[in-house]
Amino acid sequence: MTVDANSGWLRLYLSPGLGRSSLVKLMSAFPNSEAALAAEPGEWFRRAGLSASLKKNILPEDEPSLVTARKILEKSQTQLIVFTDEDKYPSLLREIHDPPALLFQRGSCAFDACLAVVGSRRASSSHLRFTRELCSELAAKGLTIVSGLARGIDTAAHEGALAVNGKTMAVLGCGIDQVYPYENRHLFAQIAEQGNIISEYPPGARPLAHHFPVRNRIISGLSRGVLIVEASEKSGSLITAELALEQGREVFAVPGSVLSSNSRGVNQLLRQGAHLVTEPRDILEVLWPAKAGNPVLKSVRQEPPNLSPQEAEILALIDEQPSCLDDIVRKSGLTPSEVSARLLHLELAGLISRLPGMQFSKNQ
Repeated sequence: MTVDANSGWLRLYLSPGLGRSSLVKLMSAFPNSEAALAAEPGEWFRRAGLSASLKKNILPEDEPSLVTARKILEKSQTQLIVFTDEDKYPSLLREIHDPPALLFQRGSCAFDACLAVVGSRRASSSHLRFTRELCSELAAKGLTIVSGLARGIDTAAHEGALAVNGKTMAVLGCGIDQVYPYENRHLFAQIAEQGNIISEYPPGARPLAHHFPVRNRIISGLSRGVLIVEASEKSGSLITAELALEQGREVFAVPGSVLSSNSRGVNQLLRQGAHLVTEPRDILEVLWPAKAGNPVLKSVRQEPPNLSPQEAEILALIDEQPSCLDDIVRKSGLTPSEVSARLLHLELAGLISRLPGMQFSKNQ
């Protein structure tokens, strides 16, 4: 539905005292937002079990925060998907314990064959490369890669899917108009164009620390399985794994070195019975057996592709010492999105490595 069609639900959503569960009760009790807004306070109690006093908290139509939110959503072509929309609301997400009442969606990617991929923000270069290659092959098989747009493994997962023109979704811990981390602004734009940007937080909501654990239930809730790549014993990725188990999803993990603190969390998951993953088939055979054929990107992994003149030029600009993205853009004369696409191609070819802070170094 458009913003206009669900404008009343947005008004209720932004009203003080109406949390997710209260809004879901209203949506289930009334056929539309107009009926909920027009109902007498007593009807809220009789039909939805909500305190009649909540009715007085409804924001006026000209409330500045509501007006601003509507303008942002219209300008960014963001859809509002309500819990009771049988056609658009993701069916798997509706089944979880505490589903979002409203989803803000930028993009048009269908919620089909979703796999969540999450992990360390300070991942090793080898696990970043593994994640990109794995997600490229899974996306080429028709899977939708779901992650959180964070640094490290999340970024690599999205990039891997985009590299083969596959589908990917980023679930935010902030409003749909916020980019966090800001260094991923070009990736954000690519995902909005080729996949989906999803959030339950209203426009303007900042990326506060407590938003992210709550957001993780959506990442796992959208997906049939969750893959963890590198996670310490106290990693937020383990929260996603726990949520996945509570939601009845399959949990997968990539084994890591026993000497690495960044692998203690995933190795613990494997001891507890998570599916071990070293190749795409390990996931496909559990969740989508019909897709578990020969690797469609096998040739890409085995030998580097021929480089275009622009890719060769960018490679020549990168030293063994780290080079930042902005410097590469400035020296190449290309746009940031063009440079990002070619850098990803060079990464998948094994010619460069991505380092924290959007820096790149040439492999020896």
